[in-house]
Parts: sequence; structure tokens; C-alpha cells
Amino acid sequence: MNEHDPGEVSLQARNVTFDWSQTPLHWMPTEPIASHTVSALNLLLPEGERWFCATYTEALPLIADAKLREDVIGFIGQESMHAETHNVVLYDYLDVHDVDPRPFAAHAEYLMRKVLGPRPALSARAQKQQLVERIALIGAIEHMTAFLGDYALNSRWDEFGGDATMIDLFRWHGAEEVEHRNVAHDVAMYFGVGYFRRNISMLFAFLAFIVLMLRGTRFIVRQDPALKDRGYIALWWAWMSAMRRGSLPSLARMTKGVARYLKPSYSPENEGSTAQAVAYLATSPAARAALK
Repeated sequence: MNEHDPGEVSLQARNVTFDWSQTPLHWMPTEPIASHTVSALNLLLPEGERWFCATYTEALPLIADAKLREDVIGFIGQESMHAETHNVVLYDYLDVHDVDPRPFAAHAEYLMRKVLGPRPALSARAQKQQLVERIALIGAIEHMTAFLGDYALNSRWDEFGGDATMIDLFRWHGAEEVEHRNVAHDVAMYFGVGYFRRNISMLFAFLAFIVLMLRGTRFIVRQDPALKDRGYIALWWAWMSAMRRGSLPSLARMTKGVARYLKPSYSPENEGSTAQAVAYLATSPAARAALK
């Protein structure tokens, strides 16, 4: 173990306070498309995190392992805080800049609550299987949030003149994703998610993530009076350019991250550094502001 590694940590939700009054729409001034791409996460995260919490709350009574139950409860607390914090961004940041988030937020709500939500009309056995499918999907998504959280912690956004508040938002969130990166995988293993189902879930999650992020980016671009509307192909090439400059994680980096999950020897421990995550969480301006 690295001498700076804090070892196993007890997961807990942290109160945070963000002031969005001074954050511009192009929060990386020379990277408007990259700014909107990262901002598009705010359109997905509130409902996505609520879906995580609802699914794990449903699964909790079925978990007999005391340590795993404790981790799941901590996970739910952190994800609940993420959901509410990103939901505020929709209105205190995007809406204030004349980007109406409501249509996209409504689509996200339908996807998470209706398409991916529980199916009470099913038999008890079928409901259990559908719960396990959701748990498998969360395991895959949480792997992506772990390697993207590690990217955020080590990003070059400061070099692009990025707004300190927006950077802190995603580094705080990313640090907690790294901190609790083992939980979703442990839950999936507890519920018997095998190698094949795990990998199918990852391929579906990654493709869905790319599609939803592309849609979310275009949704914001179309409402930005400083930019010309552009189609998905043009946005894709704009993404590639931003990735080459380093304002977005490269497609190669993300593909390698997904490939790690597909290995039989996969372990969440290899995604990011707990020591770095905990160190950032101790100094995050938003977390410190909440203590005042």
C-alpha cells in the first residue's frame, strides 16, 4: 500500500455550497463546445443519480452483508447529494443564461423513471431479475464515472481559463466517484452479475452515454446565441478537436477505460487514487464553504 493511501474509508455525504452568479456560459472561454459538453452532464446527472438511489434503496433489504450494507447506505447518501447539487445547476446556472433545461430534464426523467425504473406489474421473480439488470447497468456506469472522475481530478481545465466554481463542482463529484468506486461492482457481484452480463451492460452503457452526451451538447448549443447551430456530425468533429487540445477526455482514453472493465481480472481498485480523492475533498472550496 502507498504510504499516502488512507486505506478503506467510510463513505459519507458531504454538504457543499456553490455560487453560480459569476460563472459564464462558456466557462472555458476558448472552448465553448467543451464547456457545453461538460455542462450537459448536469442535464443527465440529477435523474441518473436519483435512479441509482432508488435502485439501491430497493436492493438494500436483500443485502445481508453488514459491511456492504454500510457501503451502500454511504453510496446512497453521496449520490443523493450529487443529484440535488446538479439539479440546482440546471436553474441557477443554465436557466439564468437562457438555456431552458426543462425539455431535456423531462426526457431524462422519463428514461430513468419509466424506461429504466421498476416494473411492479411483473411477477416477483421477474421483478428480481429486472432489479439485477439495473444493478448490472449501475455497475457499468459507475465504472465510467470512476475513470471520468479521475480525469476530472487531473484535468487541464485550469489551463483553459476554466471557471473555478465549475471545475470544483466536477472535481468534488469526481473525487467522490473515485472514493466509492468499489461499491457498485461489489453490489453487482453480490447479486450474481456474471462476466457476460457485466460486459453487455458496459457496452450498452457506454454507447448510451455517448449518444446522450451528444444530444445534451447539441441541446445547449442550439440555445447559445453566441454559437451557430450545428448537426451531430459537426459536433462530433468539434468533440474530436477539443479532445486533441485536451479540454475533453479523448475517445482513446474512454475506450481504454471501458476495455479495462471487460477484462476477467477487472478490479475497481485500479481506477484512480483514493488518496488523491480524499485530499481533494478536504480542500474543495465548495465543501469548505459549507462548513462556515
